[in-house]
Amino acid sequence: MGDILSQSEIDQLLHALSSGELDAEEFKDDGAKSVKNYDFERPSKFSKEHLRTLENIFEHFGRLLSTNLPGYLRKNVSVEVMNSEAVIYQEFTNALSNPVLLGIVDFSPLEGSIIIELAQNLGYAIVDRMLGGEGNPLEKSRDFTEIELAIIERIYNVITNLLPEPWVNVVHVEPRLTRIETNSQFAQIIQPSEMAAIVTMNVRIGVVEGMMNVCIPYSCVEDVIDKLNTKFWYASMQTLDDTSYRDVIEVMIARARIPVRAVLGKSTISLNDLLNMQKGDIIKLNSKVEDELSVYVGNIKKFTALPGSSSDSYAVKISSIIREEE
Repeated sequence: MGDILSQSEIDQLLHALSSGELDAEEFKDDGAKSVKNYDFERPSKFSKEHLRTLENIFEHFGRLLSTNLPGYLRKNVSVEVMNSEAVIYQEFTNALSNPVLLGIVDFSPLEGSIIIELAQNLGYAIVDRMLGGEGNPLEKSRDFTEIELAIIERIYNVITNLLPEPWVNVVHVEPRLTRIETNSQFAQIIQPSEMAAIVTMNVRIGVVEGMMNVCIPYSCVEDVIDKLNTKFWYASMQTLDDTSYRDVIEVMIARARIPVRAVLGKSTISLNDLLNMQKGDIIKLNSKVEDELSVYVGNIKKFTALPGSSSDSYAVKISSIIREEE
């Protein structure tokens, strides 16, 4: 009964409030929970568990993008999953402003397609980088040309080909880029009122930063929706044996690009000769014309080769392989 005020205590409290000794604002409950509207006519078919699993899948996808895209763009690429949410498809398309980059990806064997939306500034940066530029976006937005879309399509195909690995714990997908749309009105892959999950990722290419949104309709993943939970996802990960991981690592290593150089020969000259070097001067090397060249992989001598040409470029023909024990 200690929590119940007596009449005299109530009178004292009212007197203190009326006299200004106490501030009523201090007694307001700040712990009230916020209320979110829920439309029972359009219930969300994606639970928090489904969305959390999708974030895990696309975190894996983001790591693959960060590893593979620099090989094509010659720029550091970082990808971070920002959030995921369930919306009706119309809300997703209404938020798009043309021109937009929408990659429509057939998600076989699942029904239907998903959409990978790429921010305009990222698209312009990709084109600029692929054409030998610094990777800077345009200052003013404009429509993409056919040539620019063809270049962007190459990168979209790279992105699409990386999708199977993150999804392998849920379903073995065989995604295929069917087309790229620059107008959201032509990307009506499902009914406007249907539910879809949106996974938002922040992509940084060099100094250019923008968003990538992946739209996954419920109808597309309905057959595997029960597998979109973290318990099943992690359990499936643990069933992968060492051989599976080794195969994945071997594929990643095989894609790595390494420097190779062929050395014609070496020479030692005095500092005075170096300072007085003129155009047309000849430096005598320590190798003869008929000698084979040394070919280095990184800093390791790996091959010997004969000099020659291929098309309009200098080339070497491998004549022997230097084994590690040699």
